[in-house]
Amino acid sequence: MDNQAFAAMDAKKKGSGPYFTNSSRTSIVSSSRDSNDSRREKHHNPQGLHWIITGLFVVGDMAGGGLVALPTAVIQSQFWPGIIITFLMCAVAGYTAYALGECWVMMQNRWPEYREHCRKPYAEMGFRSMGTKIKNIVSVCINVNQFGTAVVYLLLSSKNIHDSIKAFSSGFNFDFCIVVLILATCLLPITFLKSPQDFWWAVVLAMITTTVAVILICIGGGFDYQYCHQHKEMPDFHITQYFLALGTFLFSYGGHAAFPTIQHDMKKPHEFRKSVMLAFIILQALYLPVGIIGYMTYGDSLRESVINAIQTVWIQQAINILITVHCILTLTIVFNPLNQEVEEIFNVPTISQSSASSSAPE
Repeated sequence: MDNQAFAAMDAKKKGSGPYFTNSSRTSIVSSSRDSNDSRREKHHNPQGLHWIITGLFVVGDMAGGGLVALPTAVIQSQFWPGIIITFLMCAVAGYTAYALGECWVMMQNRWPEYREHCRKPYAEMGFRSMGTKIKNIVSVCINVNQFGTAVVYLLLSSKNIHDSIKAFSSGFNFDFCIVVLILATCLLPITFLKSPQDFWWAVVLAMITTTVAVILICIGGGFDYQYCHQHKEMPDFHITQYFLALGTFLFSYGGHAAFPTIQHDMKKPHEFRKSVMLAFIILQALYLPVGIIGYMTYGDSLRESVINAIQTVWIQQAINILITVHCILTLTIVFNPLNQEVEEIFNVPTISQSSASSSAPE
């Protein structure tokens, strides 16, 4: 009797489930030997993102569009309920991000083929959990989510550019649709980058622009407080307002669709839990001041964005530019899973992660 037969009998005696002599992706269940190995060691990539840079990636993926709309959601849901919801959403989104990261670590330990470059990590988790049908459903959901998010960021960036052109050109009204087309054309080459570790610099820059934008929003709101606070009104309570606000809160703390793709490019994927903790602390530190300033200063006069409510023109336009830069850079993250999906469909060859070179800080 050969070694494989002995191994199969041993696995059966231990009650560890089916034993497979290979780890091909057609098998949903891992071998007992791989499972035991996964308990002893954690996978490291030869090159990849540091957990701090990964945390900035997560913040960059979520902040931006939600940042300017969050004050409106706080007002729609009333102040204290709105603040409580922000903490609740932060906790829920943070835990689900942590759980998602642990799932991918488990996948890499049990199925070694996932340690190489994987274009659809989220869909592969669905496949290992419940088979091919769920893999396809997950893939469709992720693509729809990412495409919708990309459309929001593209329209928001185009609107900000359009408003800035109008403000700096003494009222010249450049056609908004043309701005959308020009911006989309300019962004197209950037979306061709292979994976997150190839554009880590964009996320660092996005974090800087977002932080400066938050500071300017607080400064602008502080300047406007003495003039706008006395005219502030609050909307009447309606249960439908909570549902409108909930959509904004969900968008502000969303972005999980790209998390496995980002985690896969880490040097130590098992440290994603640290990245999640750092990211949601930073995110809450960015969101809370903006939500409080918007409520205390402007009240019900806020509409879809806090930027338009700021009365100091140079601060308003500076924030416009900073948020636009952030959204444009974030589009590289949002589009990446979509592009990798297309590459998978057309069987575009890839370079293994072990042999790929990267300039990302480790």
